[in-house]
Formats: sequence, C-alpha cells, structure tokens
Amino acid sequence: MESFDEIWEMILEYMKTQVTEVAFNVWLRPLEFVKFENDTIVLSIANFKKKVVEDKFTPLILKACEMTMGFPVNLTILSADSVSDSSPESESTASGLSLNKYEYTFENFIIGPSNRFAHAAAMNVALNPGKAYNPLFIYGHSGLGKTHLLSAIKHEIEKNNPSADIIYTSGEYFTNELVNCLRNQSNYAFHEKYRSCDVLLIDDIQFIAAKEATQEEFFHTFNALTNAGKQVVLTSDRPPKEMLTLEERLRTRFESGLIADVQPPSLETRMAIINKKAEDLGIVLSDDVIDFLADNIKKNVRQLEGAVKKIKAYQDVENARPTVALAKRAIADIINDDQPIPMTIEKIMNEVSRSFNVNPTDLKSDKRNANISQARQVAMYIISEMTNMSLKAIGKEFGGKHYSTVIYSLNEIKDKLSQNVALKATVDDIIKNINEQ
Repeated sequence: MESFDEIWEMILEYMKTQVTEVAFNVWLRPLEFVKFENDTIVLSIANFKKKVVEDKFTPLILKACEMTMGFPVNLTILSADSVSDSSPESESTASGLSLNKYEYTFENFIIGPSNRFAHAAAMNVALNPGKAYNPLFIYGHSGLGKTHLLSAIKHEIEKNNPSADIIYTSGEYFTNELVNCLRNQSNYAFHEKYRSCDVLLIDDIQFIAAKEATQEEFFHTFNALTNAGKQVVLTSDRPPKEMLTLEERLRTRFESGLIADVQPPSLETRMAIINKKAEDLGIVLSDDVIDFLADNIKKNVRQLEGAVKKIKAYQDVENARPTVALAKRAIADIINDDQPIPMTIEKIMNEVSRSFNVNPTDLKSDKRNANISQARQVAMYIISEMTNMSLKAIGKEFGGKHYSTVIYSLNEIKDKLSQNVALKATVDDIIKNINEQ
C-alpha cells in the first residue's frame, strides 16, 4: 500500500508542526504505519511508549489524519513487539532510524546551484570513505536535502562494500543512547559500537551542543574513528562556528575536514524536484501546477515533495484530477490563506520582544534606544523572511514607517548578522521557536 505509506509521511509532517521537536522525535516519529482498512488507521510503536502515545497524542493523531486525508478515521495502536516488519522497501539501522532504500539515493537527488558543492563532496566521500574529506560537515536549514545526502552516502557505501560497518544515527539518539548506557553501566558496549565502526553518519549533530557528557563521549569517539582512518559525516542546521555552546575542541575538529552548505533551491531546481517526484509517484502534473508549487514553496525541498505526495494521495483517495485548485488544497497547511500573516506577525513581535526584553509596543514606536532599534530591525527581517509581505506592508506594521526605512533596516540587520555570530544565533532561535508554536 505505497500510497498510504506516503499519506502517513504527510500525517507525520503535519504533527511535526504541532508539537515540540523533542516530543515529535521521542513519541510520534517512532510510530510505524501498519495498514489502513475499514476507515481505521493501524499504527505500531514500542510497547513501553504505547500507553503514553495513546493517552497524550491520540487527539493529535486523529486530527492530523483528518486534516491530511480529508475525512475522520478511527485509530488503533499496536505494540511493535507483536508486529513483524516484512516490507522490503524499508530498513532499520543500528540507530533505530528508519530509512527508505529507494527514496534517498544519489540517483534521485536533484542537483542545482544551491547544493552542487555539497552533493559533489558527499559523492566523493561515498566513493572514497576515510580518504576524502574527513570529516564532512554539511549544514543548512531544515528540509533542504541534508538527510537525503547522508542517506545517499550510506546506500552508496553499502552498494560498493556490503560488509562495511555503518552507523547512521542522529545527535539526539546518540545522546539518549549514551544516557541509557550510563544509567545501565554499559559504557563498554557503547564504546565498542561507536568506536569500531567503519563509517559514522550523524544527522543534526547540533543536538549535542551544551551537553557536557555527550560532547566528552563524542570527542573521544571522533578521535578514535578519524585516527583509524574511518569516515565521519555530520549534518547540522548551522556551521560549527555558529554552534556557540559547542566545545572549542569539537568545533576545531568539525572544521578540520570539509564544510559544505546547502542553500534553498532556485526556481529551476524547485521545478525539477517537483517533476522528479511526480515521475517517481507515477502522476503527470501540468506546467501550471508545477509553476504554482514552485512559486509558492521556495525554501523547503521536503515541503515541495510533500505537496506532490499529497496531490498523489488526493488523486488516489478522491480520484481527483491534479489541477491548480487541487495543488492549492495540497499546500493549504503550508501557505494558509486564512489570516496567516496577522497571526505570524503577532508571533514574531512577541518572540522578538521576549528575546530582547522589550515591550511589543516599543517595536512599533519611534524610540531609538539601541536595544529597541535592534529588536525592531530583527522583527522586520524575520517578517520579510517568513511572509510574502511587501516592504510597504511591513512598514505599515511598524507604525506606518516608509518602505525606504524598512529597506535601510533590512540592510543594516543583514550586515550585522553576517558579522555577529551571537546575534545570528539569537535570530535563528527566534525563527525556530516561532515555527514550533
């Protein structure tokens, strides 16, 4: 039931926007789709998590299913201990992460100006593990293809060397596993597992920052592997120099190899991504639909692919033709036209005010206090980044300021962000907090 596997991924994407990152990764991401029949979606999860998910997340899961599928469903959650996974299209890694063997490969990675360098570096590492670019550090915002490249490296190395001992995990899972081993006094097994592998691939390494015990353990793991000529590949939402709570000795080691960034895709790349995903799913999209999707989803590859998957789901479930109107329905939860901008602006104003310890009304005033001025510039910048508002409309939100003032403020703050690592970290955290609300 491939189409419902796709639908489940979209349901997960919806739930990810409704809870904190930690709650999603701990309780919702581990849920596995089993089947859908008689208007009931059947999921499974580890037995020790089952009761918590049923008690705390059932309403959210049901809402996510209805929002995604367009009609209410019933829910059954089984213990994973009683469900055998016989699907040939998925595999479990030593990290507990689930990968799709066919979705994340170099062959179906769309290359463009925004990711060409990172792709070339990843391919080089996959063909010459431990010899080229060690470590390889790939960074960029969420949804731009970092995980795709990490998974592609894994599959390419496995294809060329099936006996290679590869660990694919996340910074969060590495931390949680270490905590459990410390609690159970099984440090030796942890060391043996991580320090003896041939390739270590870690997604979202920024998660270990500010965690002293985890950083200490990873420092020794990193040294053991690189000194033995083993390959390490890391991904993060920011470059090492901007991980302010990362120990200096780790930062310098991350910077000792090759650092490659992944930027938002160009229009042409976005259109190619949509075309490729539609081809993979066996649907034909008109140029109007492709243009509409590419024009409205500009910064997130995962959202582009998710939109095509949702159009495919509508086509399968409702027998609907993939028109622009259907595409608009498919991305309604991404670019919600039902008053999103006022809500977004209020969130931005409140979050910036909290971070800079100023009153929200001060942001709209003419006060020139240095802290208030900087907070105002940050608020304008984030609004310009998170909405499609014109400069004139942004100025109106700040007490009717002229658009030339907005231009000046945006140029000023962009210059500051390029020079002030701490300020950029603050702005990134504000945007992350807004997205999680």
